This record gives sequence, structure tokens and C-alpha cells, in this order.
Amino acid sequence: MAAAPHIIQVAVPTPLHRVFDYLSPVSLAPGVRVRVSFGRREVVGVVVDEVERSDFPRDRLKPVSQSLDTDPILPPLLLDLLRWAADYYHHPLGEVIQTALPVRLRQGRPGVISGVVAWALTHDGRTVDPEMLKRAPAQKRLLQALASAPEGLDANQMKQVSSRWAAALKVLRAKEWVSSHMRDSQPVFDGNIQKSPELNPGQKSAVAAITTGLGQFRPYLLHGVTGSGKTEVYLNVIEQLLAQGKQTLVLVPEISLTPQLVGRFERRFRIPIAVLHSALNDQERLNAWLAAREGKAPIVLGTRSAVFTPLKRPGLIVIDEEHDASYKQQDGFRYSARDVAVMRASREKIPIVLGSATPSLESLRNAREGAYTLLELPDRTGGAGMPEVRLLDMRRLKPSEGLSLPLREAIAARLAKGEQSILFLNRRGFAPVWMCFDCGWVAPCRRCDAQLTLHQKRQKLMCHHCGAEQETARQCPSCHGENLHPLGEGTERVEGALQKFFPTARIERIDRDSTARRGVLEEKLRRVHEGEADILVGTQMLSKGHDFPNVTLVGILNADQGLYGTDFRSAERLFQMIMQVSGRAGRADKPGEVLIQTWHPEHPLFNALQRHDFHGFAGFALAERRETGYPPYTHLALLRAESPAPGAALKFLHEARALAVSQAGKDVQITAPVPAPMERRAGRYRAQLLVQSDKRAPLHVFLGQWVAAIADASLAKKVRWSLDVDPADMY
Repeated sequence: MAAAPHIIQVAVPTPLHRVFDYLSPVSLAPGVRVRVSFGRREVVGVVVDEVERSDFPRDRLKPVSQSLDTDPILPPLLLDLLRWAADYYHHPLGEVIQTALPVRLRQGRPGVISGVVAWALTHDGRTVDPEMLKRAPAQKRLLQALASAPEGLDANQMKQVSSRWAAALKVLRAKEWVSSHMRDSQPVFDGNIQKSPELNPGQKSAVAAITTGLGQFRPYLLHGVTGSGKTEVYLNVIEQLLAQGKQTLVLVPEISLTPQLVGRFERRFRIPIAVLHSALNDQERLNAWLAAREGKAPIVLGTRSAVFTPLKRPGLIVIDEEHDASYKQQDGFRYSARDVAVMRASREKIPIVLGSATPSLESLRNAREGAYTLLELPDRTGGAGMPEVRLLDMRRLKPSEGLSLPLREAIAARLAKGEQSILFLNRRGFAPVWMCFDCGWVAPCRRCDAQLTLHQKRQKLMCHHCGAEQETARQCPSCHGENLHPLGEGTERVEGALQKFFPTARIERIDRDSTARRGVLEEKLRRVHEGEADILVGTQMLSKGHDFPNVTLVGILNADQGLYGTDFRSAERLFQMIMQVSGRAGRADKPGEVLIQTWHPEHPLFNALQRHDFHGFAGFALAERRETGYPPYTHLALLRAESPAPGAALKFLHEARALAVSQAGKDVQITAPVPAPMERRAGRYRAQLLVQSDKRAPLHVFLGQWVAAIADASLAKKVRWSLDVDPADMY
């Protein structure tokens, strides 16, 4: 008599908060991918359990169409972490698991590493003197890099050498100086480590503390001022783990903004790093993911979603710039990679290091209350001092196109000494307002409750919220006058002003507009590092992960932006942003200076910045959060809804609140639904409802019941809604 089929539970990519039962002729382990019939289509799901009986009769259960793996593609501990994440963020398990898988695995492709194409010098190429290529700098740099890499370089590695690598490679191949071959995508670590620089006492103490915790769960908050050598602490600890055959997962906020970090890791350990980020093609991402899973990649470096990368021999997790808002996913599965990483380290029984010059208040509170071990790096490396910070009172100064006279004089002094300056303005475009000076009309976005930004070089008015654009109006649609002018400054306008004030200066603008094309950012940063730029002007892209040794002046324009924002985190974000970009100024032999243009020089935030007093600001901010009942002293969840129909989102939230009131206990507070701060965005009307509790456990019990009730409500089908647990933004 044939054995009865096994009943397996499968998580499929669907917005439904449940798993589905199927029949299989053989037992399938959790973590194995299967192809199953779901409705009228076939989908790839993941087995999460095998059960004795189903809530449905056996004859109604469909059979598994195909088993795609002989062994689980997801290890047990990682699958358990995904279950936890689905429960904590109240998101469907099938969609959570999809987030953790590379696209090719989601499509049902084989989980096999394929070789990658690498290029190496031919015999003729090795005889070429790179100095012959002075007039072709990209070819010269590529030839030099290939000369020091006998195993060859793949496309990702050549991108690090030059943004123009493809064109340069084409010429070198035509000359038969370079040939291609296939190689393993992730060579195994061979123990070749570059000698590390001498650590200062603070770094030595931090390394010693972290290494004592290897092999057990212990969270560390590494608070080091900018330039204090946090990365060197990471590298020294990783070096010890490599000797033990352990792997390290390093998360960074945005991979495109941290090329120096990738380069430092590769130079130090002389191996390709498994890099995971959105710029990879599907096969490259699969190769890196599988190399990490199979233990072939001793170091895995990636952005937010890399937190779900499987590791065969995990030894350490590092979260660089742990305060950065980029670690929170803002749509779909709204998870915090930082918080998931802490839970993962706990389950893997390994230490985790959260590093930042401006830690989040949540992490700082954890350190102050003993949940994290606080490690301080109070001094810059090489004996460098902190930059002098001066406040420029804009009530007494008359700026010209956003630049005050003292700031212009400071820039001129740096130009005279051959030093570099950074001007920071977190607003791209030419001007944020296109206005009629006769009647006061301001160009609005037709799809958002927002004004259009003038981009003068493109002669367009653009919305920075929905991406809509239109021609620049030449006649006022309200009074039909022609007295239309830009109001305010963006990075494009400041760039033009600098060209006028300093006509011989070499200026680089770094923002989303100027670096939209692939490779442009890397090329701009190369010019800065090689002394081919005098002044950098840009947005928050300049504040993250860059080391500019010749920058001695940082000017902060429009510093008051965000000072009185509607989000309770506005002041914290502003302080972090200014302190981070200020840290780019000065090194050991070149003292730095920071000039902050403000209309509120008496504000406590700016006084703390002048003193480089992060702990002073944090103490004030934490006391304010405790008094007002905001995180980290309470726990929040935000129910968001949107609809193209006016009023529909608010109506849905009122119905959802009625369901909540009947389910919430005394430990959960539910506010009234309100329109979002920007109610209309991209043609959809948005609203939100805040849920708050002093205790995490009762909040999550309530949220689980509430989400299930909302899903059954008929109105839920008429709007798009989502639950955001621990929201990072209250927009």
C-alpha cells in the first residue's frame, strides 16, 4: 500500500497573511523552494513546515508541481528570522521571504554559482609602460590595475578603477593588450592581509572589547567622532575572524556613496568582497548571495536587504552609520535592517557592532541603559583636532545668491592655499519656487500638494515628490503678467553663483541630478581625491562615507531647513546631517573650519554643534522625547492609507479605528485619523492613523488582531493601505 502524501505548508508571494497547504509525495524540509499552482497561475514558494493534518480535506489540496532544491536554499536560522520579521512587522510571510531571495531564485532558477568574465593582461600587455597613456587616463588606470591583478578583474572591480572602464577596455582589447577568461565569481580567502596601521589607544580598547565577545551575542555601539577611525576598528576585528574561518556581514546605508569603504576592504584583505546592492544584475547578485551561503565569501558588504543574506559560518555583523534613515524600507515590507540585524545577531549568537559619529537616540538609550556596550572613540586619528565651528548670523548679513560675505572670503582663502571647500545645501535644482512677483502666484504640482522646483539648465519645472515636470511658465496663469522669477536657492543655483564669484575655480556639483548617469559619481569623487576640483557643492550625498583629506572648509547653507519640521525626529536628523558633513573638514596637518549660515544662532542645536557636543544634544533630545511620549520611550505603529478618490483614505481609517477601539486594551492608545502632512501625492490622497504604547508586547498582540480584522473589512479593498511598525518618518 502506497504511503499517504505528505502535507507541507508553503509561503507564497501573496498579500494574504497565511501559508497554504499542499501535498508532496516525499517529505520536504523547510527552506526548500517549490513550484505550486496558486489560483490560475504557477508560483514559486518556500516550504516552511510539514504538518500531520490540514484544515482542509486532503482531496481539496493541490499537489506540489515541482521541488526546486535538493537541500534548503534558506538555512533554518535564517528562515526562523524571516518568520520573526513577518510577525514583528505584521507583513505576509510569503512576501517577506521573497525579499530575502535574489530575483533568479524567486523565478525558480537553479541555485548555482556561475563563473564571471574577467580580463587580464596578455604577454604584450605586460610589456607596456602605462606612462605611454598619459593622454588616456582611464586606459592608464585600467592598465595599472590589471598589472597588479594577475588573476584578472571583473566588471565590478573595473568600475572601482574608472567610471569609463568599458570604453577603455574596448581600446585595450583592440590593441591585444588584454584578453578575457572565466573565473570563479568569489575566490576563497587565502590569508593574504595587508599590514594594518598602528591603532591609537581608543581604537585598541574598542578592538579588545569586541574581540572578547566573539562567539556570543553582544551588541556594541561604537560612537566615534568623524575621522576617529571606526573603519579601522571593523577591519582589525574582521582580520581576527578571517583567521578563524568566520564570515562577516557589513551593512552600509548606500553602496553608491561608499566606494572608499569597498576599496579599503579589498586593499586590506586582497580579495574581492561579495557586494550586494541594487546596481548589480540578477546573475551577479545571485553569485554573491550563493557565495555567502556556501562560505566562499568571507566578507559580505551590502545595503539594506543584504541583512537577509545567508552565511555558512557567521562571526560578526557590522552596521556602519547605524543612524541612517536608509536602513528603513519605506514601502512594501517596511522593515528596519538595523533592528533586524540585531535580532539576527542574537539568534546566530554572534556580536554586532553599530557604528556612528551621531548614533540614533534609540541606540544611545540602549547603550545608556546597558542593553548595548558603549565604546567611545573621542579623538581623531593622526592627532587631528576637531574643526572650528562658527555661526554666521544671517539676520545681520546680506547674502548674495545664498552665499554670505564671510563664507565667500573663507572660500577665497582656501583657493589661495590650494585647499578644497565643501558647500552643503540639502536642496537640489536651481530654486524651490517659481513665483509671480506681481500677484504672488507660485507654480504648483498638479498631482501633489507641493510647489514645483525650477531646474534652469533643463528649463523645466519639476516636482521632487512625484517626478512630474513641465515647461517653465513665462506668463503668470493668475494675473497674466510676465514678472516671474525664481525664489530661494538650490544646488544648481549655488553652483552658478560660485562660477560667478570664483571664475577660475574648478567646481563639482554632487546631487541626484548631476550623478544620475552610471559612473558619474565615481568620476566626480576621483577628481576630488586627485586634486582636480576646488569646490564641492551638493546635498546629503556629501555627508556619507567620504574621506576628503584636502577639504579644510565646510559651509552649511540654509541650516535652518528642518529645524521646526512636523516630524518629531526633524531636529535629530538635522543635527546628524550637519555634524556628519562638518566632519569632512580638516585632518592632522590641516585644521578645518565649519561655517553655518543660520537665522537662529541662539538655538540649542547650533550651540551643541559649535561645541561638538553630541552627548549634550542627545541628552536634551532624549529628555524632550520622554516628556512628550515619543520613541525611544514609547512604541509606534502607523496605519497609512491612500486612494485616488478624495476622502476615501480617511473614511477607511475611521472604520479601521472603530475596529481598533473595540480590540485595544488600556495599554494601547489610538489617535484620530488625520490627512498626511502632504495629503495629495502623485495624484493619490493620503491619510494616517497613529497607534502608540509604552509597552511593546501588548502593542503587537493588538496589531496582530487588528490587521486580521482590517483585512476582512470590505472597505479595505477600495484603498491601498499598509502598516508601518516603528515608522522612521511621519510623512
